[in-house]
Amino acid sequence: MPAPRKAKRLLTAPRTPEVRIPRPTPKRFYGEGIPGVDEEKLRGKLIVVEGADGSGRSTQIAQLVQWLEGSGHATVQVGLKRSTLVSEELNKAQDGNILSRTTLSLFYATDFADQVENIMLPALKAGFMVLADRYIYTLMARDLVRGMDEAWLKNLYAIALVPDAVFYLNISPEQLVQRNFAKNKALDYWESGMDLGLSRDMFDSFLKYQSLVEQRFKRLQAIYGFDIIDGNRTPEEIHAELQRKVAAVLTGQTH
Repeated sequence: MPAPRKAKRLLTAPRTPEVRIPRPTPKRFYGEGIPGVDEEKLRGKLIVVEGADGSGRSTQIAQLVQWLEGSGHATVQVGLKRSTLVSEELNKAQDGNILSRTTLSLFYATDFADQVENIMLPALKAGFMVLADRYIYTLMARDLVRGMDEAWLKNLYAIALVPDAVFYLNISPEQLVQRNFAKNKALDYWESGMDLGLSRDMFDSFLKYQSLVEQRFKRLQAIYGFDIIDGNRTPEEIHAELQRKVAAVLTGQTH
């Protein structure tokens, strides 16, 4: 009697991630912008994730990059103090804890402008997805807390492109201080606002400074209309919301 034939196991190909073809949307600058730039040729998307240190911002950007690249999109990342022009000098200057508010502001503005001209604009022209780990809103919120003039700041950042989407990870100062201690075992001088004389105690100064920055962000949100995301949830829950909203941005929908 012949042996029973074994049933053939059908192999299924792994599911290919859905590729969303980005729908071009008009680009514009907040002010006069950079001379000679044709906004119509900027075919990529600019996605900004804002939030204080410890808000989970970098984790969320890393997950968005993985998802976007897995879906066939080329990505470029930018952020604070990443300019090859001044980032090293800015770090050295901050180590001394003696920068004036104006010098600090101009350092960051130079860092930002260099990345706009040499990274963001070429990448957007090539159709890349540009993910910004913080943007002008963080810089403006910090400067406003330090007493800088709002009209002066708007003029300073007139070269900034209006992003396709901005997501602000909002988390309480109490949570931020715990996360920063857990990660770094210490608090940063500038992120604690120690230059403002809010308190001699760094822990207390951190809470006061971050509360002031949060208030400024809420005011900026009313002006610029970005999304405030509840950052007190699990990373998985936050990523699911960001992925859904970014997918809508890619197809030109309202997220």
